[in-house]
Amino acid sequence: MLYPALAGGAPPLDETEVHELAIEFEDKTAHDVLRWAIENLHPRLYIAWSGQVEDMVLLDMAWRINPAVRVFTVDTGRLHEETYRLMEEVYERYGVRIEVYFPEPSDVEKMVKEHGVNLFYRSVELRHLCCYVRKVKPLLRALSQVDGWVTGLRREQWASRHNIMKLEVDHDHGQIVKVNPLADWTEREVWQYIRENSVPYNQLYSRGYRSIGCEPCTRPVAPFEDPRAGRWWWEKDAPKECGMHCSIETGGFEKIADKLIREDKHGYKGS
Repeated sequence: MLYPALAGGAPPLDETEVHELAIEFEDKTAHDVLRWAIENLHPRLYIAWSGQVEDMVLLDMAWRINPAVRVFTVDTGRLHEETYRLMEEVYERYGVRIEVYFPEPSDVEKMVKEHGVNLFYRSVELRHLCCYVRKVKPLLRALSQVDGWVTGLRREQWASRHNIMKLEVDHDHGQIVKVNPLADWTEREVWQYIRENSVPYNQLYSRGYRSIGCEPCTRPVAPFEDPRAGRWWWEKDAPKECGMHCSIETGGFEKIADKLIREDKHGYKGS
């Protein structure tokens, strides 16, 4: 263990402590970072899982440190069947039952009644709203129960991720600790770990996908394209983010919802 175990309580670290640890961890391995998080924050630590290869690397690595590690996912109701199959394969391989969070049915019903089932194709703002209802709000519920979470974010994935640290304070989710062990990994290193450790992975990758989200909003990409070009491909000059890892535009999703939805007896209320 690199550092003494922290005492219990929430939040376990303040921002200054996290910043100091982030500097110290910058040249540590993903395994070292993940081991520190598990030894200091488990069982109030979640590993985020969405069926992507980075998530499988982290799950496999964490399971080798502590088989009782906790993993969660947000099921938007629009996922690929291949992602559900991989969830079952995770249980068969590791004995880890992924904890699933769903959007509130009343939220989805009101949104669809007001804007239609495939509203996200019509405008960037409506896509943001759909992400807020189906992803961000369930994520808020999940993270309200823990002191830290582990993500598969990597700096090379997108411009909004270039400056992420391996340890951060998550200001959008109650000042908990956000752990990004793979921050300095390349896509090639991720696949090298998958191959060397025979880690199961989403079969969508075999069909040309390089970034996986909801079925209507994800497509395969050509070898020369950016991996995230397959996310919300119909949008032009818009951030390739859903709001789970960073606020979309100034003011976040709450202001978008306020702008879009008439809060009357027929409208959606984002509270």
